[in-house]
Amino acid sequence: MANTIRTSGFKALVQALVDGRHALGITQRDLAARLGCLPATVANIESGQRRIDVIELIALARALNMAPDELFQIAMREADESELFNNFSRSRHKATDPAD
Repeated sequence: MANTIRTSGFKALVQALVDGRHALGITQRDLAARLGCLPATVANIESGQRRIDVIELIALARALNMAPDELFQIAMREADESELFNNFSRSRHKATDPAD
């Protein structure tokens, strides 16, 4: 599995989530309550130990009163394309592509 949680784009996205939570003056526990998840889930996201998918990104944005596209733009702006393509090449080495 590709290690996208270590990319510059993901790190910037996580920092934007943390900054958004701080701007609202809420705790990880408060955010977890808004999301309907455990505080540990929020802690793992904020520490970069857990990936988030697109649907979770939308939920996080709404819980933080942010626009999902704003968060996506932060990740895109900070993403290093070589990191992105490197993640795909690593996964390609682990599996045979049926398109080949």
